[in-house]
Amino acid sequence: MNSTRFLFSHGVVSYSSEAPPVTTFLESLPGAYTTTRTHENGSTLLFWERHLKRLANSTRILLNSKPELIFKPTKKNPLFFSPLSITSSLKWESRIRSLVNNSMNQVLPIALKERSDGEELAVTALICGDLTKLKEMKNVVDDDGVFQVLDLHLHIGSYVPPAFGIEENGAHLALVGRGRDVAAAKHSAWVSHIELLLTCNSRLRKPLDKLRPPSVTELLLSNDGDRILEGCITNFFVICQRDKSEAEGKYLHGYDNGCSVEVLTAPITDGVLPGVIRQLVIEVCLSKGIPVREVAPSWKKHGLWKEAFITSSLRVLQHVETIKVPHSWESLESKCSEGISWMEKKFEGPGMITKVIQVKFDEQEQKEIMERASIERHPLNESI
Repeated sequence: MNSTRFLFSHGVVSYSSEAPPVTTFLESLPGAYTTTRTHENGSTLLFWERHLKRLANSTRILLNSKPELIFKPTKKNPLFFSPLSITSSLKWESRIRSLVNNSMNQVLPIALKERSDGEELAVTALICGDLTKLKEMKNVVDDDGVFQVLDLHLHIGSYVPPAFGIEENGAHLALVGRGRDVAAAKHSAWVSHIELLLTCNSRLRKPLDKLRPPSVTELLLSNDGDRILEGCITNFFVICQRDKSEAEGKYLHGYDNGCSVEVLTAPITDGVLPGVIRQLVIEVCLSKGIPVREVAPSWKKHGLWKEAFITSSLRVLQHVETIKVPHSWESLESKCSEGISWMEKKFEGPGMITKVIQVKFDEQEQKEIMERASIERHPLNESI
């Protein structure tokens, strides 16, 4: 299979030889972005409307709180206006939707034509600000002014979803980083920050790869070494033995005391990304009568953990095989991996609850998330 890539920017489509890998693309531009993929051999876009809504929200949040993450000012080109006060509205979402869909209709048919059989397409839409246009503007205080200085860039690349349930496809996690800034918005500056984490410790400039234990596939984030927030590019869930005394009255929905386990994931208020699949998992749990609480899983209680999984827009849901946590949180600041004593939690493949809410690409084993995806998908045999 080839590695098909396309980039749509400023009305021009660039092909594989000119289009960079998606990480390079995101590192090269500031802005808010979202990523999804096709499903069923390129026939649908998963959760497209949810992704467009998140992109609109992320753009609005950055313009209102961190406009420098949209425009990326420099000493030669400083940002000369303060954060805006754009309100969330159907009009704002509609304009973002039109901005993205108009561009998608120009590049997606080309990518679908070039796609190899058995491949899906990963689609990343990024909205950034144009400093040159901004300098020419006298007033950007309203939505109309803002849209005149925003650009939309699309990156489309081939993607082969991993099979679920195979041991070697399970995630291996390690807790080695701290939580993100402006977590409510998905922005490209975080991608650059991840690359920084993978090359150096922000405090002592020590290579973090030396802190990454062998075979680890995703880094977990925590601000105290105990309460686990999320992964660098994923949301994190555990299924644990239910602590009835602690959980009394704290579920997202009323349940009887018959269920012996509960699903835990950190709340948005703790500073985690409001992932599209994260929200779907919560909705699936509610519809299935599975107790779910938005509370950061505590490593101190990992003995109660029965299963774990991570979610993202590309992987959808991936079961966790192992989790490593340092005995001393402070040791990450000064020691290489060989000098750190690790605690490890092992799981034996995907558990029962994980399977219930897991996406299955085999028609006979398709579960709740994909049923919802079929409802919220966008067929690609028509214009977006």
